[in-house]
Amino acid sequence: MDLKTVDLIVDRHQEKRTALISILHDVQDRYKYLPIEALKVVASRLRMDINEVYGVATFYKSFTLVPQGKHSITLCLGTACHVRGGPKILRELKSLLRIEPGQTTPDKQFSLNVVNCLGVCAIGPVMMVDQKFYGEMTSIKAKKIIEKINNKPSGVKS
Repeated sequence: MDLKTVDLIVDRHQEKRTALISILHDVQDRYKYLPIEALKVVASRLRMDINEVYGVATFYKSFTLVPQGKHSITLCLGTACHVRGGPKILRELKSLLRIEPGQTTPDKQFSLNVVNCLGVCAIGPVMMVDQKFYGEMTSIKAKKIIEKINNKPSGVKS
């Protein structure tokens, strides 16, 4: 892993501790997750204890320490989405992708995550794929979205 990019990110934020969250977001945007090696560089450059940086990285749900797939799928299972069929959609996604929430497919194409709210309850159940919201979701619609991303008629390569 080339950590020069992490140095450039820290430089861009002028080594300010107050920019830690922004720095972590930039690192995650680059690597699709927060590698421990990158966290160590950030801690060293900001003159912080690695435990402080790790604490921030694990506190906020927007950060992940696990490599993510090319496509991020987030399913809402908050109350409104749950009662409108969220669990059924989750079962379909797990079956189709052959992974559990918090995991990434072996081919690194998809990561599946579950949250308690995406903030668009009126159009629930809601699934977000690569920062795009899909409302009034069903198992069939979810399957079609995955297939479209894969550009194939049925199923997901595993």
